Amino acid sequence: MNLTERVEQALETIRPYLIADGGNVAIEEITPEHIVKLRLLGSCGSCKMSFMTMKAGIEQAIMKSVPEINGVVAVDLAEQE
Repeated sequence: MNLTERVEQALETIRPYLIADGGNVAIEEITPEHIVKLRLLGSCGSCKMSFMTMKAGIEQAIMKSVPEINGVVAVDLAEQE
């Protein structure tokens, strides 16, 4: 299983909670430095708590499941409002 598939698998563990709140998340890119760039979709993109969701939920889930990932960032948060 490649890196993207493993990150996607980690996202699947948290995705039901995001969907329940009207949001979702998509992998935009995984850089050569193993930084995952995510796009927050739906209500996650405009939610004032999305930064906390990113750090406490999504980032933790990914880094726990895929230890070689060095960081997780959201792209275009401001663009989606």
